[in-house]
Amino acid sequence: MRKEFTFENQDKLNIHVYKWMPERDIKGIVQIAHGMNETALRYDYFARKLVEEGFVVYANDHRGHGQSALSIEELGYVSDDDGFHDMVEDMKQLTDLIKQDYPRTPILLFGHSMGSFLAQRYIQLYNKDITAVLLSGTNGKPKSLLNVGVALSKSIMILKGRKANGKLLDHLMFGAYNNRFKPITTEFDWLTRDANQVQAYIDDPYCGNVFPVSFFYDLLRGLKTIHKQENMKHTPLHLPMYFFGGSDDPVSEYGKGIVNLYETYQSVGVQSVTYKLYEGGRHEMLNEQNRDEVIQDLISWIQQHVAI
Repeated sequence: MRKEFTFENQDKLNIHVYKWMPERDIKGIVQIAHGMNETALRYDYFARKLVEEGFVVYANDHRGHGQSALSIEELGYVSDDDGFHDMVEDMKQLTDLIKQDYPRTPILLFGHSMGSFLAQRYIQLYNKDITAVLLSGTNGKPKSLLNVGVALSKSIMILKGRKANGKLLDHLMFGAYNNRFKPITTEFDWLTRDANQVQAYIDDPYCGNVFPVSFFYDLLRGLKTIHKQENMKHTPLHLPMYFFGGSDDPVSEYGKGIVNLYETYQSVGVQSVTYKLYEGGRHEMLNEQNRDEVIQDLISWIQQHVAI
């Protein structure tokens, strides 16, 4: 069973939430943080598989995304201040609502792509709320070239404002992602080998848009914030962590970024961190040709590492 509701965040914006519920005893909660330029509803298949295993699933459309955006025209405009931080705060508010309904039930945080970076920051700030973290299509410490993107986006904002078109940043970040897959059929072939899933993404008006420049500025600064040494020290060492992705995912530098992140958390002393790479998989392993295998691996990891 799926239902929808909204909550008002600290900036008086209505955040749209989807909730999936099992008709059996509840083992735990999975809170999903979706990726950039998509919506929480794209996780419906994954959520239903989790429900079959006895999990309640919550997933909100981040501000500036999906039905949490003020309009189609406003897609990608997240905040007048720090959009990365504000999305994390919305996730925390949703967690608090979950805890009101299920005060003694373990909450697992799942983040994909941008959502995986939000989740990394979340556990630095609010590590007492979460029982385990699962990250998809993620990456580790950003390269120094990221500073160029921060400087460029800041310059554009100074000249044209936070809502200025981010086409140049979009091209710099994503323009080369299809290079490994030529000849290509669409500009989003890098998402998955499943052509039907790629087409569904293209057909969704809430997906694949060009976001304003402020989105890139806030996101890139957020990536830098995560890996500051003083922030990494706040990572809970007892928290079980599982990372996964495709060996052909450009976001994770074809798997190298996932290994980098694994080694980073090991180096700070995280006691239980695991990763898995799927040969030939692209960015969205939950929408890949072998997604049932991927989901079963996730469920198996939860059963092995989380007391539910």
